[in-house]
Amino acid sequence: MRRSGLFAAAGLAALTTTMAMWAEPGAAQAPSSAPESASGQDDLPEIIVTATRRASPLSNVPIAVTAVTAQSLQNSGVSDMRQLNQLAPSLFVVSTGTEANGVARIRGVGTVGDNPGLESSVATFIDGVYRSRTGTGLNELGEVERVEVLRGPQGTLFGRNTSAGLVNIVTKAPEFTLGGSGEVSYGNYDYWRLGARVTGPLSETIAASLEGVYVKRDGFLDVVNPAGQKIGSTNDRDRFLVRGQLLLEPSDVFSIRLIGDYTRRDESCCGAVYVDVTEETGSSPQTATTNATNRIVTLLQAMGGVFSNGASPYAQNPYQRKVSITPGRDYVSDLRDWGLSGEINYEFDSGTKLTSITAFRSYKSADYGDVDYNTVDILYRDAGTYRQFRTLTQEFRVQGEAFGGKLDWLVGAYYAHEDLKLRDNIRFGADYGRFASCRLLAGSGATPSPLLALAPNCTPPSALGPVLTGGLNTLASISDAGDVDSRYMQQSDNFAIFTHNIVHVTKRFDITLGLRYTHELKRFAASLNNDNAACPALQARTAGAGNDLVDFATSPGPFQALAGGILTLGCLGNSSTGINALALNDRITDGEFSGTAIASWKATDNLLLYATYARGYKAGGYNLDRFALGNTGLGVNVAPITYFSPRSNADAASLRFGAETVDAFEIGAKFNSRHFSANIAAFRQEFSNFQLNTFNGFTFIVQNINGCGAALSPTGTCSDVKPGLVTQGVEVELAASPLRDVRLTAGLTYADAKFADRLVGSANGAVPLDPALFLLPGSRNSMAPELVGTASAAWTPAIGSNGLSALFYIDGRITSDYNMGSDLYPEKKQDGYTVVNARVGLRGPDQSWSVELWAQNLFDTNYNQVVFNSPVQSTGPNNQSSAQLGRAGAVMTNQLFSSYLAEPRTYGVTLRGRF
Repeated sequence: MRRSGLFAAAGLAALTTTMAMWAEPGAAQAPSSAPESASGQDDLPEIIVTATRRASPLSNVPIAVTAVTAQSLQNSGVSDMRQLNQLAPSLFVVSTGTEANGVARIRGVGTVGDNPGLESSVATFIDGVYRSRTGTGLNELGEVERVEVLRGPQGTLFGRNTSAGLVNIVTKAPEFTLGGSGEVSYGNYDYWRLGARVTGPLSETIAASLEGVYVKRDGFLDVVNPAGQKIGSTNDRDRFLVRGQLLLEPSDVFSIRLIGDYTRRDESCCGAVYVDVTEETGSSPQTATTNATNRIVTLLQAMGGVFSNGASPYAQNPYQRKVSITPGRDYVSDLRDWGLSGEINYEFDSGTKLTSITAFRSYKSADYGDVDYNTVDILYRDAGTYRQFRTLTQEFRVQGEAFGGKLDWLVGAYYAHEDLKLRDNIRFGADYGRFASCRLLAGSGATPSPLLALAPNCTPPSALGPVLTGGLNTLASISDAGDVDSRYMQQSDNFAIFTHNIVHVTKRFDITLGLRYTHELKRFAASLNNDNAACPALQARTAGAGNDLVDFATSPGPFQALAGGILTLGCLGNSSTGINALALNDRITDGEFSGTAIASWKATDNLLLYATYARGYKAGGYNLDRFALGNTGLGVNVAPITYFSPRSNADAASLRFGAETVDAFEIGAKFNSRHFSANIAAFRQEFSNFQLNTFNGFTFIVQNINGCGAALSPTGTCSDVKPGLVTQGVEVELAASPLRDVRLTAGLTYADAKFADRLVGSANGAVPLDPALFLLPGSRNSMAPELVGTASAAWTPAIGSNGLSALFYIDGRITSDYNMGSDLYPEKKQDGYTVVNARVGLRGPDQSWSVELWAQNLFDTNYNQVVFNSPVQSTGPNNQSSAQLGRAGAVMTNQLFSSYLAEPRTYGVTLRGRF
């Protein structure tokens, strides 16, 4: 599939290039309203972007930018950031544990979004306002004027600096001409989308607009009972957006734009299906054999567990889209996102322009439900769980010209204050204790233990002795325990000054110099409240001097693994009443210079050549997960287990992770004529202290990834630290108008995003790579396909002479193979796939009305968004993946894997009207 994907993507690009060769090179681009040329071709529309904070034609901007127009967004059916994948080959956006979270990657680099303590390496801006997490872009976008995807580090132009790139979304501003638009869509899964916008003048100097979007759709996953009968659904849609704007223009040199918006979602999200339930035995992945059964599956079934449809879990098809969950643990996603912003622009008599953007945003998402994805009640998040961001930002920019127009200068300052609150109340279910004790006994041999026949009680044999038997019984007693009201707080203050200057050395040669200094202060605090009394009982349990569980677990002996497992599972994730007395507090402060230097040459009127160096920076922060509290960098999945001793306030510092930096190099060329344009860029980006976040089945591991230029020491440390992740490749974007009423585009991105051959976990080389990440060295980054191709074709022929026209549109994205897990376990591999969207319509004069038939994922391609370790569903910490065979004494692997599936085919009809 990988090879076919590569050839198909190359074929799409070649086809579009061939068709574009019909175009006539000539004068610079003209607006789309220009009359038909003598050759019978339409001119390509000129796209104006503000990526450099100056309104410029895309072809004159010496940075890598993908610009998507409002018409392209409408044709492709884009309503949130994920659907931009179809139109921007270097961008990859998926939702993760909930649709309130997301992962955005550019050129194969981004940040996993399930852990709110990590900001994204790919930032999102809407109308100049920074959105602190990628998930905010998964809401309805409303009426959008254009989207700009800036590739590579940014920091000298936009308020917030980013290390991998950013997505700049510009909504439609109010107009001084009365107008309005509306649409109604209906599709399968009982999909409804209603949208309306009205704009016009309130006076000669004030214009306003008001828009709203409402979306409702049934769930993509059926919730079924043990007989396979549908009893409900999940992963549905129920959301709306309201946005109001005022534009005040009291003079030609002064304007104020005020925006207020509110988004609400009340949905059931997100269920997951099992995608891998095999068990393997052997001494290495090459010699491993697959067993007919999996002891974890056997245990779950013995405890009454249902996988999806009542059939054998080994024969189930995840794309039947059926799930079974613990009764009463339904999925809930309740989100409220609102904000106010004001942009002021004033131009002085000298031509100097002042811009001020002030914004306040509040984002609160409550996402909870069954997180074991099975009817056995192992783990769940309760109804008190939520994450909340409140952000105040202020940006000032002053820009103008000097030395007779030889210097185009810009200076600015930025301040952001963010209050992050997380209430992450994860609890052991009613069946956890029995499942955990049975799990330990089931993992004591190379084949499924006969003790499973006794499930759900799994009575321990008397040969274990009173200490281990008592420990297992204490473990089995855990039921409905865990967080009661655990809260994490992170307060951030970010201040920066920046400058971006274009020196016009000659009429055709420019040098651009940008510099930024960023100062970041973050304060962390946590108030934990837990009712798991079994953990301290296990930690303190004794049966005579020298025979306690801790001694068993820390001293070599035949029962070491079992004793360590009892303590680990009984105190899993630091779940203990012993954490209630903690008063966790910590703070980090950091300052960093970043910047850019660009040399650009307008070789001809149609050709721009440029070379760029940029230094990017993203602040450090805290892993907001009590599971990692006290982790010394070795991880909780290997000895020494961190749960043997009670936690202390000093452990707060163990949650820190450092700032991420990147050195980026790029050369590019942009060619444009009336009927054909081509943008080509070759890049190399070297990331140091890359912030990696992965879920290993027990906890979120957050570690900075660095390379090592010398041999690693026996303990895994390094004396010569180098960049840990490098992405390099080539991007091609083409557009053509070979015939009248025909628009073609194609894009091709080759990105080789790989980790260094030797890795360490800190910038000073003193922390070894976490053993759970042993597959990273020399491997390609997760969610980083080597090759992506996109293409679109639109034909809008006139029908008769009364102004009617038709619309025939199709677009596609072809993606090569990639791995979906940050730990790169082979079970998380996604084969290459193709997604196609299509639209056919009839439009009235000047598009005053239209009726359109559409399909998303036309060919119903089945693929995963994210595959992850099913929580706690393996027999032991070392038995997580086939990749673990032969490591740390592992002789079997039986980890189950779950997936958040991508959306199936959807189709429907849309009616539009405007005046």
